[in-house]
Amino acid sequence: MPLPPSLPHPPQTPLRRLSQGSLLRLSRSGAHPGAPHGLGFLAPALAELVDEAEALHANAVGISALGNALGAFNEGFASWLYVMNMNALTTDWPQAPTEASYMLAARRAEEDARAALEALRAAEAAARRPPTPPEPTATTVELPTTDGPTETTIGGAGPSGSANKSTARGGTAPKAKKTAKPKMSAKEKRERGLEIERLLAALPLEFRGNDPSLRRHMEMVVERFLDKPDEGFNIVAFVKPPDLNQARANKCLIALVNRKMVRKDNSTGSVLYHWNGLPR
Repeated sequence: MPLPPSLPHPPQTPLRRLSQGSLLRLSRSGAHPGAPHGLGFLAPALAELVDEAEALHANAVGISALGNALGAFNEGFASWLYVMNMNALTTDWPQAPTEASYMLAARRAEEDARAALEALRAAEAAARRPPTPPEPTATTVELPTTDGPTETTIGGAGPSGSANKSTARGGTAPKAKKTAKPKMSAKEKRERGLEIERLLAALPLEFRGNDPSLRRHMEMVVERFLDKPDEGFNIVAFVKPPDLNQARANKCLIALVNRKMVRKDNSTGSVLYHWNGLPR
């Protein structure tokens, strides 16, 4: 009886060569000659492995602690957000705007726009209105007679068409005349302007052109003093409504008193202002 054919042997893979850092090469090295053969090379490798394992364990513990802290923070923050949400849903806010608030705001805006339109129309009407003619001035003339001086007042026709009025009154005492402000020549006006400019240069900046209306009011007050520098004036003498009111006149006088250009005197019971001029 014939024998069955023999099975072929499976291919065998040859063993690879050991690397240069293998355990066999370390065991054959002479770094640890006193150690048992084949085990001396394991001591430094195991020492490094223990150090790295301890560092890995410390890092793992730190990560675990950080995870626990983040978990506690997330839980607390989520609880705070939940409480705020519940508070917003269950709390009434009486100061929050309502429909009535929006209606009131719209009504106020309409009233402001209407008031601005009326003010604009009034300004346009005032600009179109013809200027008011100046009132007639009266002149007093004394006519000597045998019975005594006679005072005659001559005035132009007023807006109502009234004729000239003459009043005669006898007496021995003469009536005081009302002298008008003398007219200034061109040279005197130029000198007066230079003098006012020199005085305003010594005042604070707000009176030197920062506010044009305030500068004009200061010029009016200074001109009043320069017309009669030897007399004392009360604050009413500087008021010329509607351009120069009492508050602006008082502000100008305070600035002049602080600069020592004007002296304030209240020894007579009433406050009078006397001109001193620019101190040297």
